[in-house]
Amino acid sequence: MRPAPLFDTVVIVGVGLIGGSIGLGARQRFLARRVVGLDLSPATLEAARGLGAIDEAQLTPGAWLAEADLVILAAPARALVPAGRALLPYLQPGAIVTDVGGVKAPVVAGLTGARFVGGHPMAGSEKGGVLNADAALLENAVWALTPEPGVTDPQDLERVRGFVEALGAKPIEVTPALHDQLVATVSHLPYLAAIALTALVAEGEESGLLMLLAAGGFRDLTRVASGDPVMSRDMVAGNAAAVKQALGAYRRQLERLEQLLDQPEELLGAGEHARLTRDSIPIVRRSLLPARHEVVIAVPDRPGELARITRALGEADVNVKDIEVLGVREAGGAIRLAFESLDEQERGSAALQAAGYEARSRSNGRGL
Repeated sequence: MRPAPLFDTVVIVGVGLIGGSIGLGARQRFLARRVVGLDLSPATLEAARGLGAIDEAQLTPGAWLAEADLVILAAPARALVPAGRALLPYLQPGAIVTDVGGVKAPVVAGLTGARFVGGHPMAGSEKGGVLNADAALLENAVWALTPEPGVTDPQDLERVRGFVEALGAKPIEVTPALHDQLVATVSHLPYLAAIALTALVAEGEESGLLMLLAAGGFRDLTRVASGDPVMSRDMVAGNAAAVKQALGAYRRQLERLEQLLDQPEELLGAGEHARLTRDSIPIVRRSLLPARHEVVIAVPDRPGELARITRALGEADVNVKDIEVLGVREAGGAIRLAFESLDEQERGSAALQAAGYEARSRSNGRGL
Protein backbone atom coordinates (compact mmCIF):
# COMPACT_ATOMS: atom_id res chain seq x y z
CA MET A 1 0.00 0.00 0.00
CA ARG A 2 2.97 2.32 -0.25
CA PRO A 3 2.64 5.07 -2.89
CA ALA A 4 5.31 5.39 -5.53
CA PRO A 5 8.15 7.65 -4.31
CA LEU A 6 9.00 10.88 -6.10
CA PHE A 7 12.65 9.76 -6.23
CA ASP A 8 14.20 6.36 -5.80
CA THR A 9 17.43 7.46 -4.06
CA VAL A 10 17.89 10.86 -2.41
CA VAL A 11 21.38 11.82 -1.20
CA ILE A 12 21.75 14.52 1.45
CA VAL A 13 25.22 16.05 1.61
CA GLY A 14 25.66 17.49 5.10
CA VAL A 15 23.20 16.03 7.58
CA GLY A 16 22.78 18.95 9.97
CA LEU A 17 19.68 20.86 11.03
CA ILE A 18 18.26 21.47 7.54
CA GLY A 19 19.67 18.35 5.89
CA GLY A 20 18.40 16.22 8.75
CA SER A 21 14.98 17.90 8.64
CA ILE A 22 14.74 17.20 4.89
CA GLY A 23 15.71 13.58 5.48
CA LEU A 24 13.08 13.21 8.20
CA GLY A 25 10.45 14.79 5.97
CA ALA A 26 11.36 12.66 2.96
CA ARG A 27 11.19 9.44 4.97
CA GLN A 28 8.12 10.48 6.96
CA ARG A 29 6.16 11.32 3.82
CA PHE A 30 7.51 8.37 1.81
CA LEU A 31 9.04 10.62 -0.86
CA ALA A 32 12.05 8.38 -1.54
CA ARG A 33 12.70 4.67 -1.49
CA ARG A 34 15.88 5.38 0.45
CA VAL A 35 17.68 8.41 1.83
CA VAL A 36 21.49 8.34 1.98
CA GLY A 37 23.42 10.76 4.16
CA LEU A 38 26.92 11.91 3.18
CA ASP A 39 28.84 13.68 5.92
CA LEU A 40 32.42 14.00 7.17
CA SER A 41 31.38 13.19 10.74
CA PRO A 42 30.71 9.55 11.69
CA ALA A 43 28.99 10.75 14.87
CA THR A 44 26.62 12.95 12.88
CA LEU A 45 25.75 10.09 10.54
CA GLU A 46 25.19 7.73 13.46
CA ALA A 47 22.86 10.27 15.09
CA ALA A 48 21.03 10.81 11.80
CA ARG A 49 20.41 7.09 11.41
CA GLY A 50 19.28 6.80 15.00
CA LEU A 51 16.80 9.64 14.55
CA GLY A 52 15.49 8.19 11.31
CA ALA A 53 16.70 11.03 9.10
CA ILE A 54 18.58 8.67 6.75
CA ASP A 55 18.50 5.02 5.78
CA GLU A 56 22.19 4.70 4.90
CA ALA A 57 25.39 6.58 5.72
CA GLN A 58 28.46 7.42 3.64
CA LEU A 59 31.63 9.26 4.65
CA THR A 60 33.13 9.86 1.20
CA PRO A 61 31.93 10.23 -2.40
CA GLY A 62 32.28 7.17 -4.58
CA ALA A 63 30.73 4.87 -7.14
CA TRP A 64 27.69 4.46 -4.91
CA LEU A 65 26.57 7.93 -6.07
CA ALA A 66 25.67 6.47 -9.47
CA GLU A 67 22.37 5.40 -7.87
CA ALA A 68 21.46 8.94 -6.78
CA ASP A 69 18.41 10.51 -8.42
CA LEU A 70 18.33 13.69 -6.34
CA VAL A 71 21.32 15.19 -4.52
CA ILE A 72 20.64 17.86 -1.90
CA LEU A 73 23.66 19.95 -0.92
CA ALA A 74 23.13 20.95 2.71
CA ALA A 75 26.76 21.49 3.69
CA PRO A 76 28.00 24.79 5.21
CA ALA A 77 27.92 27.76 2.82
CA ARG A 78 31.63 27.77 1.96
CA ALA A 79 31.59 24.03 1.27
CA LEU A 80 28.56 23.93 -1.04
CA VAL A 81 30.34 24.46 -4.34
CA PRO A 82 33.41 22.28 -3.53
CA ALA A 83 31.14 19.51 -2.25
CA GLY A 84 28.97 19.69 -5.35
CA ARG A 85 31.94 19.70 -7.73
CA ALA A 86 33.42 16.68 -5.94
CA LEU A 87 30.25 14.67 -6.53
CA LEU A 88 29.69 15.44 -10.20
CA PRO A 89 32.09 12.82 -11.64
CA TYR A 90 30.18 10.05 -9.87
CA LEU A 91 26.63 11.05 -10.76
CA GLN A 92 24.58 9.50 -13.52
CA PRO A 93 23.57 11.89 -16.36
CA GLY A 94 19.98 12.12 -15.14
CA ALA A 95 20.75 13.00 -11.52
CA ILE A 96 19.38 16.34 -10.31
CA VAL A 97 21.35 18.48 -7.87
CA THR A 98 19.84 21.15 -5.62
CA ASP A 99 20.99 22.97 -2.49
CA VAL A 100 19.70 24.80 0.57
CA GLY A 101 22.28 27.60 0.78
CA GLY A 102 21.36 31.09 1.95
CA VAL A 103 23.29 32.77 -0.90
CA LYS A 104 22.48 31.72 -4.43
CA ALA A 105 24.44 33.57 -7.13
CA PRO A 106 27.89 32.13 -6.25
CA VAL A 107 26.52 28.60 -5.89
CA VAL A 108 24.60 28.71 -9.17
CA ALA A 109 27.71 30.03 -10.95
CA GLY A 110 29.97 27.49 -9.26
CA LEU A 111 27.91 24.48 -10.26
CA THR A 112 27.65 25.26 -13.95
CA GLY A 113 27.55 22.00 -15.87
CA ALA A 114 25.42 20.12 -13.36
CA ARG A 115 21.68 19.55 -13.68
CA PHE A 116 21.33 22.09 -10.92
CA VAL A 117 18.29 23.81 -9.40
CA GLY A 118 19.23 26.37 -6.75
CA GLY A 119 17.12 26.34 -3.60
CA HIS A 120 16.83 27.98 -0.20
CA PRO A 121 14.25 27.03 2.44
CA MET A 122 13.48 30.04 4.62
CA ALA A 123 13.55 27.96 7.77
CA GLY A 124 15.99 27.41 10.57
CA SER A 125 16.66 27.62 14.26
CA GLU A 126 19.28 29.08 16.57
CA LYS A 127 19.85 25.47 17.64
CA GLY A 128 21.85 23.72 14.94
CA GLY A 129 22.86 20.13 14.28
CA VAL A 130 20.99 17.00 13.34
CA LEU A 131 19.85 16.42 16.92
CA ASN A 132 17.58 19.45 16.50
CA ALA A 133 16.26 18.38 13.09
CA ASP A 134 12.50 18.19 12.71
CA ALA A 135 10.41 17.62 9.59
CA ALA A 136 7.91 20.18 10.92
CA LEU A 137 10.59 22.87 10.51
CA LEU A 138 9.90 22.85 6.77
CA GLU A 139 6.10 22.76 6.90
CA ASN A 140 4.61 25.88 5.29
CA ALA A 141 8.06 27.47 5.07
CA VAL A 142 8.74 29.54 1.95
CA TRP A 143 11.33 27.71 -0.20
CA ALA A 144 12.99 29.88 -2.83
CA LEU A 145 13.95 28.15 -6.08
CA THR A 146 16.37 30.04 -8.32
CA PRO A 147 16.32 28.63 -11.86
CA GLU A 148 18.38 30.30 -14.58
CA PRO A 149 16.37 31.05 -17.74
CA GLY A 150 17.69 29.04 -20.66
CA VAL A 151 19.96 26.98 -18.41
CA THR A 152 17.82 25.16 -15.87
CA ASP A 153 15.91 22.20 -17.32
CA PRO A 154 12.16 22.89 -16.84
CA GLN A 155 11.52 19.23 -16.00
CA ASP A 156 14.26 19.28 -13.34
CA LEU A 157 12.73 22.42 -11.88
CA GLU A 158 9.30 20.81 -11.81
CA ARG A 159 10.59 17.69 -10.06
CA VAL A 160 12.39 19.71 -7.39
CA ARG A 161 9.31 21.89 -6.97
CA GLY A 162 7.21 18.75 -6.49
CA PHE A 163 9.62 17.46 -3.85
CA VAL A 164 9.53 20.78 -1.99
CA GLU A 165 5.73 20.84 -2.05
CA ALA A 166 5.57 17.23 -0.89
CA LEU A 167 7.73 18.18 2.12
CA GLY A 168 4.97 20.65 3.03
CA ALA A 169 6.90 23.79 2.05
CA LYS A 170 5.78 26.62 -0.24
CA PRO A 171 8.06 27.06 -3.29
CA ILE A 172 8.53 30.39 -5.03
CA GLU A 173 10.75 31.22 -8.01
CA VAL A 174 13.18 34.15 -8.16
CA THR A 175 16.44 34.79 -9.98
CA PRO A 176 19.65 34.12 -8.03
CA ALA A 177 20.54 37.83 -7.99
CA LEU A 178 17.11 38.92 -6.78
CA HIS A 179 17.15 36.22 -4.10
CA ASP A 180 20.45 37.48 -2.71
CA GLN A 181 19.22 41.06 -2.72
CA LEU A 182 16.03 40.14 -0.85
CA VAL A 183 17.59 37.91 1.81
CA ALA A 184 20.22 40.57 2.50
CA THR A 185 17.37 42.67 3.93
CA VAL A 186 15.19 40.07 5.64
CA SER A 187 17.82 37.57 6.81
CA HIS A 188 21.41 38.81 6.71
CA LEU A 189 20.81 42.38 7.92
CA PRO A 190 18.88 41.23 11.03
CA TYR A 191 21.85 39.07 12.01
CA LEU A 192 24.22 42.04 11.83
CA ALA A 193 21.70 44.21 13.70
CA ALA A 194 21.56 41.56 16.45
CA ILE A 195 25.37 41.60 16.71
CA ALA A 196 25.36 45.37 17.03
CA LEU A 197 22.66 45.43 19.70
CA THR A 198 24.25 42.70 21.81
CA ALA A 199 27.58 44.55 21.57
CA LEU A 200 25.92 47.64 23.05
CA VAL A 201 24.83 45.58 26.04
CA ALA A 202 28.08 43.68 26.50
CA GLU A 203 30.42 46.63 26.06
CA GLY A 204 28.55 49.36 27.92
CA GLU A 205 29.82 50.83 31.18
CA GLU A 206 26.79 49.41 32.97
CA SER A 207 26.86 46.06 31.19
CA GLY A 208 25.82 44.16 34.32
CA LEU A 209 22.68 46.22 34.78
CA LEU A 210 22.00 46.21 31.05
CA MET A 211 22.09 42.40 31.02
CA LEU A 212 19.58 42.29 33.87
CA LEU A 213 17.25 44.65 32.04
CA ALA A 214 17.69 43.01 28.62
CA ALA A 215 14.74 40.65 28.86
CA GLY A 216 11.62 40.01 26.79
CA GLY A 217 11.70 42.15 23.67
CA PHE A 218 15.46 42.53 23.60
CA ARG A 219 16.00 38.77 23.72
CA ASP A 220 13.42 38.26 20.96
CA LEU A 221 14.99 40.97 18.82
CA THR A 222 18.48 39.49 19.13
CA ARG A 223 17.54 35.78 18.96
CA VAL A 224 19.38 35.24 15.67
CA ALA A 225 22.68 36.07 17.37
CA SER A 226 22.42 32.70 19.16
CA GLY A 227 22.95 30.80 15.93
CA ASP A 228 26.18 29.22 14.73
CA PRO A 229 28.55 32.21 14.26
CA VAL A 230 30.69 30.41 11.65
CA MET A 231 27.69 29.54 9.46
CA SER A 232 26.24 33.03 9.91
CA ARG A 233 29.55 34.68 9.03
CA ASP A 234 29.89 32.62 5.87
CA MET A 235 26.32 33.43 4.86
CA VAL A 236 26.72 37.17 5.36
CA ALA A 237 30.24 37.41 3.90
CA GLY A 238 29.15 35.40 0.86
CA ASN A 239 26.54 38.04 0.09
CA ALA A 240 28.69 41.06 0.97
CA ALA A 241 27.68 43.36 -1.89
CA ALA A 242 23.95 43.01 -1.29
CA VAL A 243 24.39 43.20 2.50
CA LYS A 244 26.32 46.47 2.18
CA GLN A 245 23.44 47.93 0.19
CA ALA A 246 20.99 46.77 2.85
CA LEU A 247 23.17 48.27 5.59
CA GLY A 248 23.17 51.60 3.76
CA ALA A 249 19.37 51.58 3.57
CA TYR A 250 19.15 50.61 7.26
CA ARG A 251 21.53 53.38 8.24
CA ARG A 252 19.33 55.90 6.44
CA GLN A 253 16.29 54.61 8.32
CA LEU A 254 18.10 55.04 11.65
CA GLU A 255 19.06 58.60 10.70
CA ARG A 256 15.42 59.33 9.82
CA LEU A 257 14.27 58.02 13.20
CA GLU A 258 16.91 60.11 14.96
CA GLN A 259 15.43 63.23 13.33
CA LEU A 260 11.89 62.15 14.28
CA LEU A 261 12.77 62.14 17.98
CA ASP A 262 12.09 65.87 17.88
CA GLN A 263 8.84 65.37 15.96
CA PRO A 264 6.57 63.20 18.19
CA GLU A 265 3.61 63.11 15.79
CA GLU A 266 5.75 62.00 12.88
CA LEU A 267 7.40 59.41 15.11
CA LEU A 268 3.95 58.11 16.04
CA GLY A 269 3.11 57.82 12.37
CA ALA A 270 6.29 55.83 11.73
CA GLY A 271 5.39 53.54 14.63
CA GLU A 272 1.87 52.99 13.33
CA HIS A 273 3.21 52.15 9.88
CA ALA A 274 5.70 49.73 11.42
CA ARG A 275 2.95 48.03 13.42
CA LEU A 276 0.79 47.54 10.33
CA THR A 277 3.74 46.21 8.36
CA ARG A 278 4.80 43.83 11.15
CA ASP A 279 1.25 42.53 11.60
CA SER A 280 0.91 41.86 7.87
CA ILE A 281 3.93 39.52 7.77
CA PRO A 282 2.62 35.98 7.19
CA ILE A 283 2.77 33.63 10.16
CA VAL A 284 4.32 30.28 9.33
CA ARG A 285 2.07 27.50 10.61
CA ARG A 286 3.95 24.35 11.50
CA SER A 287 2.53 20.91 12.18
CA LEU A 288 -1.15 20.87 13.05
CA LEU A 289 -0.63 18.18 15.66
CA PRO A 290 0.75 18.69 19.15
CA ALA A 291 3.74 16.59 20.17
CA ARG A 292 2.25 13.19 21.00
CA HIS A 293 2.99 9.59 20.19
CA GLU A 294 2.61 9.51 16.42
CA VAL A 295 2.43 7.02 13.57
CA VAL A 296 2.84 8.05 9.95
CA ILE A 297 1.43 5.70 7.32
CA ALA A 298 1.70 5.56 3.55
CA VAL A 299 -1.73 5.79 1.93
CA PRO A 300 -2.62 5.09 -1.71
CA ASP A 301 -4.85 7.63 -3.45
CA ARG A 302 -8.12 5.74 -3.66
CA PRO A 303 -11.60 6.08 -2.11
CA GLY A 304 -12.29 4.73 1.35
CA GLU A 305 -8.75 4.69 2.72
CA LEU A 306 -9.49 6.86 5.75
CA ALA A 307 -12.43 4.63 6.64
CA ARG A 308 -10.24 1.54 6.36
CA ILE A 309 -7.62 3.11 8.63
CA THR A 310 -10.08 4.11 11.35
CA ARG A 311 -11.85 0.73 11.12
CA ALA A 312 -8.56 -1.13 11.63
CA LEU A 313 -7.80 1.00 14.68
CA GLY A 314 -11.33 0.68 16.05
CA GLU A 315 -11.24 -3.10 15.79
CA ALA A 316 -7.96 -3.02 17.76
CA ASP A 317 -9.65 -0.81 20.41
CA VAL A 318 -7.16 2.03 19.79
CA ASN A 319 -8.29 5.64 20.14
CA VAL A 320 -6.89 8.29 17.77
CA LYS A 321 -6.46 11.76 19.26
CA ASP A 322 -5.59 13.64 16.05
CA ILE A 323 -5.37 12.99 12.32
CA GLU A 324 -3.40 15.12 9.84
CA VAL A 325 -3.12 14.55 6.09
CA LEU A 326 0.50 15.33 5.20
CA GLY A 327 -0.19 15.42 1.49
CA VAL A 328 -1.81 13.40 -1.27
CA ARG A 329 0.10 12.98 -4.51
CA GLU A 330 -1.09 11.43 -7.73
CA ALA A 331 0.01 8.01 -6.50
CA GLY A 332 -0.90 8.56 -2.85
CA GLY A 333 0.51 10.29 0.18
CA ALA A 334 0.88 10.05 3.94
CA ILE A 335 -1.29 10.50 7.00
CA ARG A 336 -0.06 11.28 10.51
CA LEU A 337 -1.97 9.85 13.46
CA ALA A 338 -1.46 10.94 17.08
CA PHE A 339 -2.15 8.74 20.09
CA GLU A 340 -2.33 9.57 23.77
CA SER A 341 0.09 6.92 25.02
CA LEU A 342 3.03 4.82 23.89
CA ASP A 343 0.95 1.67 24.38
CA GLU A 344 -1.77 2.94 22.03
CA GLN A 345 0.89 3.99 19.52
CA GLU A 346 2.40 0.50 19.50
CA ARG A 347 -0.96 -1.25 19.26
CA GLY A 348 -2.15 1.17 16.60
CA SER A 349 1.00 0.67 14.54
CA ALA A 350 0.64 -3.11 14.78
CA ALA A 351 -3.01 -2.93 13.72
CA LEU A 352 -2.22 -0.76 10.72
CA GLN A 353 0.63 -3.02 9.62
CA ALA A 354 -1.67 -6.03 9.95
CA ALA A 355 -4.11 -4.19 7.68
CA GLY A 356 -1.37 -3.87 5.05
CA TYR A 357 -0.15 -0.31 5.67
CA GLU A 358 3.48 0.71 5.96
CA ALA A 359 3.71 2.52 9.29
CA ARG A 360 6.50 4.46 10.98
CA SER A 361 6.35 5.48 14.63
CA ARG A 362 7.46 8.75 16.15
CA SER A 363 7.20 9.92 19.76
CA ASN A 364 7.01 13.49 21.08
CA GLY A 365 8.54 15.25 18.10
CA ARG A 366 11.54 12.95 17.66
CA GLY A 367 12.62 11.10 14.54
CA LEU A 368 10.90 8.32 12.70
